[in-house]
Amino acid sequence: MIDDPLSLSRRNYYMEVEIVEERERERERERERERRGERRNMARLVLVQQRQPPLHVKSSSLHSSLSEINGTSLNISVKRRRAVQPKGALQVTASSAKKILVMGGTRFIDVFLSRLLVKDGHQMTLFTGGKAPITTQLPGESDQEYSEFSSKVLHLKGDRKDFDFVKTSLSAEGFDVVYDINGREAVEAEPILDALPKLEQYIYCSSAEVYLKTDFPPHFETDAVDPQSKHKGKLETENLLASRGVNYTSIRPVYIYGPLNNNPVEEWFFHRLKAGRPIPVPNSGIQITQLGHVKDLAKAFVKVLGNPKASKQVYNISGSKYVTFDGLARACAKAGGFPEPEIVHYNPEEFDFGKKKAFPFRDQHFFASIEKATRELDWKPEFDLVSGLTDSYELDFGRGTYREEPDFTTDDMILDKSESPVISTFSVSV
Repeated sequence: MIDDPLSLSRRNYYMEVEIVEERERERERERERERRGERRNMARLVLVQQRQPPLHVKSSSLHSSLSEINGTSLNISVKRRRAVQPKGALQVTASSAKKILVMGGTRFIDVFLSRLLVKDGHQMTLFTGGKAPITTQLPGESDQEYSEFSSKVLHLKGDRKDFDFVKTSLSAEGFDVVYDINGREAVEAEPILDALPKLEQYIYCSSAEVYLKTDFPPHFETDAVDPQSKHKGKLETENLLASRGVNYTSIRPVYIYGPLNNNPVEEWFFHRLKAGRPIPVPNSGIQITQLGHVKDLAKAFVKVLGNPKASKQVYNISGSKYVTFDGLARACAKAGGFPEPEIVHYNPEEFDFGKKKAFPFRDQHFFASIEKATRELDWKPEFDLVSGLTDSYELDFGRGTYREEPDFTTDDMILDKSESPVISTFSVSV
């Protein structure tokens, strides 16, 4: 039987409708599979995120309950959504936070350095003998600032000359970076290197006194060094670091000054100015020297941290200008608000001072170029000499605090012999 055209057309219509409906059902099934796939992927993502290690971030509002813990490390971690930063902004990641050991930490340079490291979000441990308080409040530092700082400081108590203890305790901790501020001999650095084979950087406080005397000052980092210098141990430490292939940076300060100075540099002048006494200066007084503020030095130490340009490099760090001995006496008077000082010159060879030190500086020209540091480290001194001495006076000596009681014994010897003291009229800009 042959279908009539009308019946055939009707069947074709119903078949086309069924095909369309089947295609729609297939699309719906595909959409459902995609939705299930997305849910599985989301579950995987959440699981991966939960397995990620905690992100260590710097947070000025984050308070820690850390206190003095011998040989114990704690991490402060938070999870937060990544902030969108404008194009060209400095990218700060969790990897920038380091586990840092500071050898020293309770005297002068390290006191200011440690605050900068904590402020930058690093986990910092001080290795000290434990004889002095681990932290002390700085002059001018608020109670809240000190509390926030001291709560985040870890402490490792021990004798750095006990090499077995150093190796054992440091290898257990696994520090990323070491700041060796009080090291004097190469043998003191060896156990640290042995204990930390994966150390990322060893930052060493050396001295510009390792340079050989020159007829062509200032000293540059490439100048000859004196293997018999007063600080030959520091020079030998630099050589050890280089020979071990360590990623090291060595800082060579000239004379350092500032609040809490444990070396009587500016304090020597302030004592005499306060007592209204003449300032004894050896020979002509036009010997040129250089001083750098401790806060500027601490910032330079931070600038080399993780800096590729500082890898296996040496840097002179000090003030940007030089000064004569006479000019320094006048600068100290200006900083402390004292009258123009009376300066008495003397010939040191005419006196036998015994073991007493009649003047706090070496009787010679002594200054170094800081051009390399300013060029490579994005660093420059913030203090000129007078403003730096003023900061030191107002935050330390001017408050009645100092390291040594005044001793005018050698002054009196000089003044007694000088029947007609020569008063200097030489003026130097500082």
